Amino acid sequence: MIRTLILLLLPVMAQAETVRIATYNTELSRDGPGLLLRDIRRGDAQVSAVVGVLTEIRPDIVALQGIDWDFEGQAVSALVGQLKDAGLDYPFVFATQPNSGIATDLDLDGDGRTSGPGDAQGWGRFTGQSGLAVLSRYPIATDQVQDFSTLLWRDLPGAELPSMDGAPYPSEHAQRIQRLSAVAHWIIPIETPIGQLDLMTFHAAPPVFDGPEDRNGLRNRDEIRLWSAVLDGTVGREPDGPFVIAGDANLDPARGDGRKEAIRGLLNDPRLNDPLPVDPNGDQTTVVWKAVDPMRVDYVLPSSHWTVTDAGVHWPTAGTEARDIAEKASRHRLVWVDLTLPR
Repeated sequence: MIRTLILLLLPVMAQAETVRIATYNTELSRDGPGLLLRDIRRGDAQVSAVVGVLTEIRPDIVALQGIDWDFEGQAVSALVGQLKDAGLDYPFVFATQPNSGIATDLDLDGDGRTSGPGDAQGWGRFTGQSGLAVLSRYPIATDQVQDFSTLLWRDLPGAELPSMDGAPYPSEHAQRIQRLSAVAHWIIPIETPIGQLDLMTFHAAPPVFDGPEDRNGLRNRDEIRLWSAVLDGTVGREPDGPFVIAGDANLDPARGDGRKEAIRGLLNDPRLNDPLPVDPNGDQTTVVWKAVDPMRVDYVLPSSHWTVTDAGVHWPTAGTEARDIAEKASRHRLVWVDLTLPR
């Protein structure tokens, strides 16, 4: 009798195993190279708060934005060390050079000058400013990663590049070398206990801070559209199994500036599942910028292969210690989703 009951429960127990995936714009970027590493090592309050948020939610896999890249990976390694000391171990990390801060000799932002942060392939005062990193409890197949960061904007199928008075903006020469990704677009295969998944992560440019040519708005639109092109098989290798899109799209489907049809199209794609995560007050807001309406710009979107068992936006109740930590960490809120695969 007992043996029969155990056998009946085994499939249920197996199906209950979940993987927690999160995205978090930490806003840990600093104004110069090496400063983030310095702050991590000296116990900076914001860094400690970011560690506190991550150890509270304990994602198995987390896509981080707003973390400065350096050639030897010292900053992200130091952060991983801080997390391990706090009881959260991520033995696997992926963090290659982003487009942010990669200098060009052209005027890419149309301000009539060169060598400014807006003239880099992605906005940045130095190479790697405000990059990406993926931390994982599970092995990453680094030799199978697809990195779309060098894809030229003009080479994206259906790309719409800016123009002024019928001419390419800021110039034809600039558009010939302009990459699509403001930071990076990666597809990272990860081997989890419930099977391999492809983590598709990015941090799109904000669709503001430009002029009537709408350069940033168009770029943001096409950065989001890249994932649809991948799923359609027109760019890169389309995933042949479960995947998750996790990152900062810098676009709300209803509020603020930007070409909202881009994020709406992704959210409504039948190949994806929008878990509609909310905080304890039932709010979908993931960021509050000064003098701007609260917005949902950070997303974890699993493919339709998955069963969503839980999801949330980490924004604890006001007046609690956890809320104080979250407020010190970032204006963005960590978004997480618990996933399992049907048997």
